[in-house]
Amino acid sequence: MLLLNPGPVTLTERVRNSLLQTDLCHREPEFFDLQDEARKRLVAAYELDPAKWTAVLMTGSGTAAVESMVAGIVPEGGRLLVVENGVYGDRIAQIAKQYGIEHEVVKYEWMQAPDIDAIVAMIDAKAFTHVAIIHHETTTGRLNAIDALSRACGERGVGLLVDGVSSFGAEAIDFDGGGIVAVAATANKCLHGVPGAAFVIVRRDALTKAASRTYYLGIARLAKLQDERNTPFTPSVHAYYALVEALREFEDEGGWRARHARYAALAEQVRAGLAALGIESALPPDESSVVLRAYRLPAGVTYETLHDALKAKGFVIYAGQGGLSKSLFRISTMGALDASDMDRLIASVAELVR
Repeated sequence: MLLLNPGPVTLTERVRNSLLQTDLCHREPEFFDLQDEARKRLVAAYELDPAKWTAVLMTGSGTAAVESMVAGIVPEGGRLLVVENGVYGDRIAQIAKQYGIEHEVVKYEWMQAPDIDAIVAMIDAKAFTHVAIIHHETTTGRLNAIDALSRACGERGVGLLVDGVSSFGAEAIDFDGGGIVAVAATANKCLHGVPGAAFVIVRRDALTKAASRTYYLGIARLAKLQDERNTPFTPSVHAYYALVEALREFEDEGGWRARHARYAALAEQVRAGLAALGIESALPPDESSVVLRAYRLPAGVTYETLHDALKAKGFVIYAGQGGLSKSLFRISTMGALDASDMDRLIASVAELVR
């Protein structure tokens, strides 16, 4: 079965076999060697200065990393502006509300791009300390343009928090070109690891001002102990094995630029193949991530019919979310997939629509 959902992904044999390594106690030096390698490789993925940036690991899904970032990096007394144009922007707003973080939400329709000029005007009009935005909003496959917002935040001394869960490892992220202070992500998307390991890439100077609102996901404590070759709790050791092997494979294959090119080729192959069958993209390619694209359901075909027919052929696709569930379906090109797989996918869809 090939997974075309936005994580977890179809694994390579190399990563899958890494799970078969010896059972390992998380209080032994061998585990801390593993933790150190994962952190070092995550910072190196975007060629960051380890004196300025660090990777903070945690056991959980990508949402755990986002929660740790928001609950920790917005300091006590901070004010957060949340940019929402999909499910995951709304999730950040819910996190802020639950932790009692003073915040406002600037909402856009789910098919709409954020108006960066209007957001900057809001920052200028009100005393926000931080802004949170989703980079790749997988609700629609939109890649939100964050560079101009990052520069504006940097010029104003406002910290930008980026949900990079579905972009880290495959899309360009300019960590040092503006106001980014933290990016949350996970092992089991563009890095091709397994669920259970998540992380935040964070500026070390932001950690010195971090709040302590959460216990298990407290980012400052996690960072401090990991720097000391320690860990507060039992981590997902085997997920860490897979993360390290996936990061080695990631480097061997040419890093995020090579992964971007690979995904882009597969995404365009799918887009062109579906277009030939009369199936429209929900967004233009230049507004979409290479990681996942959303498509309009063919006339007279429900998502359930399409999903079940493709699953019978060995493919798992994803539904639209919320109010888009009756009109869209989504296809991701992450993981151990190649052009021949996409050819078979298009042929399978063609059978159904004919």
